[in-house]
Amino acid sequence: MERKPKRRTRERIVETSLSLFNRFGEPNVTTTVISDEMNISPGNLYYHFRNKDAIIEEIFRAFEREIEDTLAVPEQRAPDVEDTWLFLHILFELIWKYRFLYRDLNDLLSRNRTVEIHFRRILEHSVRTATQLCKGMVAAGQMRTGDHEIQALATNMVVVSTYWLSYEYVREPRKPAEGAALGRGVYQVMAMLAPYFQGDARALFEKLAEQYLGE
Repeated sequence: MERKPKRRTRERIVETSLSLFNRFGEPNVTTTVISDEMNISPGNLYYHFRNKDAIIEEIFRAFEREIEDTLAVPEQRAPDVEDTWLFLHILFELIWKYRFLYRDLNDLLSRNRTVEIHFRRILEHSVRTATQLCKGMVAAGQMRTGDHEIQALATNMVVVSTYWLSYEYVREPRKPAEGAALGRGVYQVMAMLAPYFQGDARALFEKLAEQYLGE
């Protein structure tokens, strides 16, 4: 059998850092903690990354590539309720994968200019995507609302998804984070749209809601 190639030290540093940041919060993890976890010397870590911010920026670049792909919407046809639900599910999975970025967001933005600029662009792209999804459902006859309401809904969708994990943490700060929070987050975002659904879209929402809330 072929042996899998060993992961390079740089890749291992990024993976270990992401895991530790997610588990303990980025402010609580130092480069010493990362090197100890990996059983390497601090000098070896600094050979690859000059400081912790450099590691964060490497992780953020990977996150940015993934979320830009996620924020794409169907171009061949108007997106429908199922597309919106699937989009939110994938988005929340990505948020979970990089949850420290969202949980520690304000702290990161206050001291990392690169993250600040690029995260603002991500939010703007997210609002555009949410707007496209809403307009697509209106065009498909699944949703009834005006342009001004769509803009407000799109913004609210992004606000809730961006700060959902922070809300979950504040509710139960001593409880370990768990994946079920994702389903609740997806449902909360869809629930904002539900009053505007009509016809089969409303029935589909109720069916999907049962699946998520029943997990």
